[in-house]
Amino acid sequence: MKRITIYDVAKEADVSLATVSRVINDSNVVREDTRMRVQQAIEKLGYKPNAIAQGLALSKTTTISIVMSEKLFAYNAKILNGLMDVAKIYNYNIMFHTTSKGISKMQDVIESIIKSRVDGVILFNDNFSEDEMEVLHEYQIPMVVVGSKLKGQKIGNVGNVYINFERMAYEFVNECFEKGIDDISMVEDKLNLSMMEQLKAGVDRAYAEKGLVFNKYVTYDDSYKSSYTFLSDYYKRNKPSRMVITFRDSQAIALMNACKESGYSIPDDTQLVCILNSKYLTMMRPMISTYNIPEYDLGAVAMRLLTKMLVDDESVKQNKDIEISFSKMFRETTK
Repeated sequence: MKRITIYDVAKEADVSLATVSRVINDSNVVREDTRMRVQQAIEKLGYKPNAIAQGLALSKTTTISIVMSEKLFAYNAKILNGLMDVAKIYNYNIMFHTTSKGISKMQDVIESIIKSRVDGVILFNDNFSEDEMEVLHEYQIPMVVVGSKLKGQKIGNVGNVYINFERMAYEFVNECFEKGIDDISMVEDKLNLSMMEQLKAGVDRAYAEKGLVFNKYVTYDDSYKSSYTFLSDYYKRNKPSRMVITFRDSQAIALMNACKESGYSIPDDTQLVCILNSKYLTMMRPMISTYNIPEYDLGAVAMRLLTKMLVDDESVKQNKDIEISFSKMFRETTK
């Protein structure tokens, strides 16, 4: 028999997850007709909200939940080290939740966080929708999102420790323009869509200020099993741009191999920059240009911010946004 979840109730009542959560928690901000519709859906489906309600954070557990995608574990290792080291200093226990593609997995994570009565949550970008984050807020769970800058109006008690990827891309493209390079392409990374969106926004803004339109955002569908198979096929049919931006090391290495197989030389025919640094970029020949992002600091600062939020520290009440700086590490794939 299918387990009924808060998602099913929201769908049946045609309301948001947060609205269902407000009804469960007897919030007075819900209209009476909406409240009745949600309650009717709960009764019809046989949903049992009390099991979750009993798990509210009525007492401190000195436990913090970290939620991240299982596919990005290797890329976030240094961030995790920073998170863990600071958590140990303040004697917090860590509960890990890894997410995978599929809505049922996210349902389990949300319910587990609530039932476990954790004191706070560290989220990596692209894990939760705005609606799902609002559900956690309804249960008064402080959150810090680490990675890229949150868009728009933030929900409730949410902090953000981030790299300004939009500014990074904007400054880089303008540097290319100063060198006479305006033929630039960027390869999409489907595992980091929020970062890609912000990188593209920076490129778009730089182009627009020059009266140009950026039209070389390279994306591909799931029919390709890897970025290498796509890029290998792509560069058999397309000449590479004078400058190519990739996000992860695997994409950068795939692009180098694909270009070489199609008779193009780096950096003579095309130049290459990879946003995320890794040890593999220096193992390649030519060595791949990148950015120095202090990933350990991202994790350490995010955990420190959350510990301050948990004790209502005055220093973070007005501003819970912290931007972490970055620097260039340009090597042999750029001139």
